Amino acid sequence: MRKRLLVIIPAYNEKKNIGKILDDVLKSEVSDIADVLVIDDASTDGTEVVARKKKVAVLSHRRNLGYGRSLQSGYRYACKHGYDWVIQLDADGQHDACNLIDIYNRLTEPDENGELPDIVLASRFMKGSGEYPISGARRFAYGLFRNMIKIFSGRTIADPTTGLQGLGRRAFTCYSRPGYFDDKYPDANVVLQMLLLGYKIVEIPALMHSRKSGSSMHSGFDPVIYMLRMPFVVIAVWLRIRVFKK
Repeated sequence: MRKRLLVIIPAYNEKKNIGKILDDVLKSEVSDIADVLVIDDASTDGTEVVARKKKVAVLSHRRNLGYGRSLQSGYRYACKHGYDWVIQLDADGQHDACNLIDIYNRLTEPDENGELPDIVLASRFMKGSGEYPISGARRFAYGLFRNMIKIFSGRTIADPTTGLQGLGRRAFTCYSRPGYFDDKYPDANVVLQMLLLGYKIVEIPALMHSRKSGSSMHSGFDPVIYMLRMPFVVIAVWLRIRVFKK
């Protein structure tokens, strides 16, 4: 019988991490109500082989498409197979599986008006979150994007770049469509877009860890490109929706 929740894990060259992550997810409380999908983004280190040995669904890209496109593959899979909720977590070991049941519970908890959230952001920087050490440069970036979202939407989002998120059907269906999701760096820009489009976003505290092995997607020159690009993309999102009404 098909389950209503899908946990998606985009992975690129995460052979050293993916096995433990899948073990943790499959042993967690959420495993009784969720299916698991690994999106292997043309890894060259055997990530796909390790994932398939864990008896979870694996979707393999024939060429490397990037983090955002991998997530979109997961959203489209969820749409095609009729899931009601998606929880996404990264394959680098930073997202603790203990958060999954809390995200699911919040996704399915109506507010005082009987409405369910479209998006649940798992935050590293709320009261109740575990300790998460960050560098001065990252602290500056998070503060910048937090302030930009506040200015453009009026909402305070404690952790606008978190990759650990829960999505209702309305949100992941939107993300699955061309033009609604950044296939390079889906971060604060996508959060702002969804706020401006009227999607209901809530945050919950989460426990996360620093990467212990492998290379981050934000390594080499990528952090420089990211920081040069993201502020302009955030502004472009605001202009497109608020000024040009697109």
